[in-house]
Amino acid sequence: MAYLIQGETGDWELVIGLEVHAQVISKAKLFSGAATDFGADPNSQVSFVDAGFPGMLPVINEVCVEQAVRTGLGLKSQINLTSVFARKNYFYADLPQGYQISQYDQPIVGEGELLIDLADGTTRAIGIERLHLEQDAGKSMHDQHPTKSFIDLNRSGVALMEIVSKPDMRSPEEAGAYLTKLRTILRYLGTCDGNMQEGSMRCDANVSVRKKGEQGLRTRCEIKNVNSIRFVQQAIEYEARRHIDVYEAGGDIRQETRLFDSAKGETRSMRSKEHAHDYRYFPDPDLLPLVIGADFVEAVKATLPELPDDKKARFMAEYGLNAYDSGVLVAERASADFFEGVATGRDAKMAANWIMGDFFAAMNSGGYSWEKPPVSAAHLGAMIDLIKDGTISTRLAKDVFVFMVETGKDPAAIVEEKGLKQVTDTGAIETAIDAVMAANPDKVAEIRAGKDKLIGWFVGQVMKATQGKANPAMLNELILRKLKE
Repeated sequence: MAYLIQGETGDWELVIGLEVHAQVISKAKLFSGAATDFGADPNSQVSFVDAGFPGMLPVINEVCVEQAVRTGLGLKSQINLTSVFARKNYFYADLPQGYQISQYDQPIVGEGELLIDLADGTTRAIGIERLHLEQDAGKSMHDQHPTKSFIDLNRSGVALMEIVSKPDMRSPEEAGAYLTKLRTILRYLGTCDGNMQEGSMRCDANVSVRKKGEQGLRTRCEIKNVNSIRFVQQAIEYEARRHIDVYEAGGDIRQETRLFDSAKGETRSMRSKEHAHDYRYFPDPDLLPLVIGADFVEAVKATLPELPDDKKARFMAEYGLNAYDSGVLVAERASADFFEGVATGRDAKMAANWIMGDFFAAMNSGGYSWEKPPVSAAHLGAMIDLIKDGTISTRLAKDVFVFMVETGKDPAAIVEEKGLKQVTDTGAIETAIDAVMAANPDKVAEIRAGKDKLIGWFVGQVMKATQGKANPAMLNELILRKLKE
């Protein structure tokens, strides 16, 4: 169903394109050997090249090139064997050279596509326009001194991949799904950690609107450097409504760059949008065209992991999971690997339910990580084995799981130590049923008179009497038989 915004003059369609700046995972910067560690002391990771000292020559980092090719392949994009670095000229206080080394009309990666997963279970292909490499600027800090701004050049020269989509998205939700999927792919590939809070993935959203059924595109505005998926969606929604209000009041939208104020939930003007000629692009005279061989691309392709869409399809085919469960489990490479560690050779649906339920709840509430999860895949799998062989019930398993999180012990040891083994002795269960029936003759009479809803109450009372250890299937069968006597 099309996403339309209702205005006073009719329905409006939203047109969205996203530019994502993803910091390349590498130990050194794009054109220097300076380190790239996050959180280092200001100006402690700066070479003469990064600081723009005269006479310093940039030298390309091969790892960054490999990471860009790897990302392009992961996005099913065209890899250009020849690309050119250009100088993008503009003044910025934390851009020491006075220009940014970027790629312009000859990027390293060309057109591709990304498949997004929508809330209604459908998927949609979003076009990728290009991916190019460029160096990051430094960081201006305005809160260190009452009258002066400080500059931290640690980030200056860090390698970025700018991934530009086509204007194919039509709702804030689609934009959110695109960013979520892109971040997942980058993490699977190991080319960017996708941490928007630390600034290693930033998004510029290009937004315009047009009347329903209208052909062509109207003037767009760019919302710059939004650092969370939720804020991107909020910014798009606000900006689209602003455009509609301007048009319906008889005005025109002027192309500009805007900032999103997350506290107020609104965008505000930053500067008039520059055109390409304003940057005076020209090939960087210090850098030859970047030429890579087809064998280099093939070697990178051979190292690609199984990507989220392929893994999701395999989970559905191999483990019999539905699309939703598979999508949740493959959202992180670590969660997919954990699932397979639990599910292999076992009831995969039960494994998925435990991971998506109690395990994820423990992860979120306890501040655990995939490197140090609340329980290991081996222990969770062993607990599922105990459920399947009748040693413990699903109800008792929840108690066992809590003890596993608290102690890190093997589930079998916990069952033995805590006396949590399921009661399957029919004699013991019958004794408990008889005691409950004897204490509640009125309710027994009501059930025998046709009030079947009370059977559940009886089951609960017997479970309480056995401390939850009675085998549920056996208990239900014996209660029904005794109530019919």
